[in-house]
Amino acid sequence: MSRPELYVHLVVGPDCDFESMAIRAALESFGAGVTLDLIGRPNDLIDILSGNDLPHKMDYLLLNFHGDEGRFCLPELGEEVYEENEPRSIYFEPQDVLTYCQLQGVKVIAAGCTLGWQQLATAFLESGCHSYLAPDDYIEGNANLMFLIHFFYEIITNHRSQQEAFELAQATDLETALYKLYLAEKRS
Repeated sequence: MSRPELYVHLVVGPDCDFESMAIRAALESFGAGVTLDLIGRPNDLIDILSGNDLPHKMDYLLLNFHGDEGRFCLPELGEEVYEENEPRSIYFEPQDVLTYCQLQGVKVIAAGCTLGWQQLATAFLESGCHSYLAPDDYIEGNANLMFLIHFFYEIITNHRSQQEAFELAQATDLETALYKLYLAEKRS
């Protein structure tokens, strides 16, 4: 087996498994190494964002979730199912990112409607992420999948930079143009 071209950690939110399997299959066919986490409760996402449950090798953290008004949609659990001190909201918001996220230097892609809203992107960048890439409005599902496949195809197959791959994938149509790339400010 040859060494993967790129390492992607795919984190799958509720009701996003079908699209996630298509993403995984496409990335692996391009030569990427893909690890997978299924989110069943808020603490699962917190473990990822805190850096406690991440693979050793990772070029991109891909959060494939439904989004609503700049928030990640989480599963609703019965009160007796929540763990002690676990957030009890069906949304994971910018303030939650600021509270739990510790992803120093990580390139994050949030593939879900409105997850590219400025406030959420800023929270990720303030938490140490290298970059944050997500649609800033309600994106059509096929366009979301198309953007991700095109973006990673350009990076893996054509050896484009993140910026070049973003621009090419974003230019496909009006729906893929909803993706925005936010970069952390370079510190001296």
